[in-house]
Amino acid sequence: MVPALRGALRAGPDPREPALAPLSPPPRGPTPVDAAKTHCPSCLGLFRAPRLLPCLHTVCTACLEKLEPFSVGDADAGSDGLAPLPLGPRVGILCPVCEAQVDLPAGGVQALTIDHLALSDVLLESRGGDGPGPAACDLCGAAGADKRCQTCGVSLCPFCCQAHRRQKRTADHTVVDLDARAGKPEPCPTHPAEELRLFCELCERPVCGTCANGEHLGHPCEDAGRAAQRHGEVLRALLRGARPRLRALDEALARVRGRDAALRERVRAVAADVRASAEGHIAAVEEHRDQLLRQLAALSTRRERALRMQGAQLERLRADVRAGVDFAEHLLARGSDLAVLVSQGVVVARLRALSQAGRGTRSAGHPHIRFCPQEAAGQCRGFPVYGALDAQEVDPARCTLQGEVRTVVQDNKDGTYNVSYTPKEPGIYTVWVCVEEQHVQGSPFTVTVKKRHHAHSGIFHCCTFCSSGGQKAVRCACGGTMPGGYLGCGHGHKGHPGRPHWSCCGKFAEKSECTYVVGPGTPGNLLRTVAL
Repeated sequence: MVPALRGALRAGPDPREPALAPLSPPPRGPTPVDAAKTHCPSCLGLFRAPRLLPCLHTVCTACLEKLEPFSVGDADAGSDGLAPLPLGPRVGILCPVCEAQVDLPAGGVQALTIDHLALSDVLLESRGGDGPGPAACDLCGAAGADKRCQTCGVSLCPFCCQAHRRQKRTADHTVVDLDARAGKPEPCPTHPAEELRLFCELCERPVCGTCANGEHLGHPCEDAGRAAQRHGEVLRALLRGARPRLRALDEALARVRGRDAALRERVRAVAADVRASAEGHIAAVEEHRDQLLRQLAALSTRRERALRMQGAQLERLRADVRAGVDFAEHLLARGSDLAVLVSQGVVVARLRALSQAGRGTRSAGHPHIRFCPQEAAGQCRGFPVYGALDAQEVDPARCTLQGEVRTVVQDNKDGTYNVSYTPKEPGIYTVWVCVEEQHVQGSPFTVTVKKRHHAHSGIFHCCTFCSSGGQKAVRCACGGTMPGGYLGCGHGHKGHPGRPHWSCCGKFAEKSECTYVVGPGTPGNLLRTVAL
């Protein structure tokens, strides 16, 4: 912000005009995933025993062990929600790439998922890609390296490989053939003589035949190739859902940048209106003008900050989705069956979480700002001044539904609107009232619409003399009268219908609609109104 402000001052505009800078353009060049296929983002060297984190970033085991662990709270509560399980506090670290929280399993960093895809890429790079030519030994420099230590990350010639295995400090390191390629089954770490050709569905890990008949006896196991194909289909289905999500995030970022430009343009227009209104006035009006410009600058700064924060959140989310999509695509395109099987749980969980992240986010910093030159603004230096800024914003959470409703939207010019409708058929309706794609308070509303029906306002009786307890002033719709000044009907007297009837309309059927004409004071249709 400081260099941009200095440049604007040298150009010559009014220094009192609010200085705004556009949102940063989208990042260019390779993404973090592109640059981290073979090199650790922490130590910048080739991967050594790479571990795949839940956020789909790969880091060397040694680099992860150097991170400062922290407590992430007690163990999860029991299924009844009354008391936590006696597992003790959990320990976590922060991803050195995106600072996402990583809960460490019981075995610590060593128990995290091994990134076999990264190991394959490192092996290919050590061989100089797919081209011919022997690799050089990283210890003695001689050509003809045919082994690689996955723990140290060095290529070894036959002589150095034997020495590497004799040393006590490196005797337990994992050494693999340097010419390993994707698709070739790897040896079992527990039974090196056998290959990992099975997949245990219960433990979700590749196993050999001996493991299946021993530690995993009774577990459902299937051919590793078929299991990789099945789990690959799950990843492909998630990718089909993630790609539209990525496009939607790109469109959201474009809308935010458009609003940022509109906000800056509107701020400049309002500042021009304020200066034009203040020209020709005395010092009191000029002082009032400067106050308005300061208020406008503060308002634009707040809204610009909100836009930048939203843009940063969307950019971060887009980067996460892009990284997840790139990793999954790379895994399916280049990964072995083992890599797919080992990584599928982490990748599926990450893509599912990213597919839901950020949904329903409201747009911030809407550029609704205008100058009201005729509005009284009190006094300045003893003189009455006019002109105020109108920057009202509609908050859907504070909007309520009130009054009557028809199919009309009317602006009351006071911050409220009358939204009305008239249903054509009876039934139960769900009414949505939204502001900027956000529901107002209480929306959606449920309204029951019934056919118009006039209920009886009187009583179903035999005569007014009996029903009123002998009151003379009670009338009856049947028109009957009685001697002695009684206005209603009685047994056997003039006008009495001779059977029970409604006193309000004279109908003889008890279950019927009243035909009594509604008077001017009778309530009309039941309507509702929403005020924004």
